[in-house]
Amino acid sequence: MLRIEKGGLDHEQVVAMLRYHFDTNISVTPKGSAHVFDLSRLKEPDISFWSAWDGDTLMGVGALKRMSASEGEIKSMHTLKTARRAGVGSAILKHLLHEAKTAGLSRLYLETGSFDFFAPARALYARHGFSECAPFAGYKPDPNSTFMMMDI
Repeated sequence: MLRIEKGGLDHEQVVAMLRYHFDTNISVTPKGSAHVFDLSRLKEPDISFWSAWDGDTLMGVGALKRMSASEGEIKSMHTLKTARRAGVGSAILKHLLHEAKTAGLSRLYLETGSFDFFAPARALYARHGFSECAPFAGYKPDPNSTFMMMDI
């Protein structure tokens, strides 16, 4: 049974997953096109963070960045490699959507890679109602990025 908890940024498994997420994104994305947050940025006050657990095993993470009173951005979505295609990413995303709506947000954005490595992420977001949009909140047009949004 998947349990999604607020926080966890000091937990050893979370730190390891976020380090892997950061390092992988940096290594597969052309220089200047990676917009992944490091652990210290995820601890800033404009970020809310959740970790998903199956018993004592971390299954995935996700964060919301508040951009304004009504808009936010999905950040740092990552699922344990062995848990992919098992509904964990969908459960985390649904949780983030619920939390965003509860917090009074009416629109969510995200940025992800435009190349094959990120195709599963783009498909996940599209299945949940996100559609492509122009760059937002200071992002610049970048052929390595796909920008998406959703009204909630």
